[in-house]
Amino acid sequence: MDAFVAAFFVVLLAEMGDKTQFVVMAFAAKYDWKKVLAGMTIGIVLVHAAAVAAGSIIGRFIPQDLMALLAALIFLGFGIWTLRAKDEEDEEDEGDSSYGPIWSVAITFILGEMGDKTQFATMTMAAQYGDWLQVLLGAVAGMLLADCLGLILGTFLHRKLPAKTMRFISGGIFLLFGAFGLIQSGMKFLA
Repeated sequence: MDAFVAAFFVVLLAEMGDKTQFVVMAFAAKYDWKKVLAGMTIGIVLVHAAAVAAGSIIGRFIPQDLMALLAALIFLGFGIWTLRAKDEEDEEDEGDSSYGPIWSVAITFILGEMGDKTQFATMTMAAQYGDWLQVLLGAVAGMLLADCLGLILGTFLHRKLPAKTMRFISGGIFLLFGAFGLIQSGMKFLA
């Protein structure tokens, strides 16, 4: 039980104010909250399962710098895609992405969290406690709670603000994190 509690609180606190919390808010402005929750859950489970199961092996095959660069490009792509959306009443059409809302959210989560502090914390705790199942359950529960707060806020804003305003806010969030990721990647490559 110590492994579950430790993983829950470490991941919950590490995720507060993290980029994926803001990404959830942006997706909640575009899609139905149930689809965002489903995609978010799939992404969270897969990322933390990979962290617990693969541990440091992932780092040998996919360098963290490359993962950060890919995530930044994905965020920029979603930002441009969001800003270019048409002013239609039903922005939740699954046809506006080749993956649909659930998989778009899941893939964004997976790419955004690969090599993130919560994934490394989960790997470390799995090695420290030796109880992979409790660490996995605690990490997933902590991240779901933190990101559900972002989902609630994004859904609330979606109901209170016009669709065009929300589209600009959510597109701006994606572009901001994409640009920040590119800057960080560029600084690492120059160093």
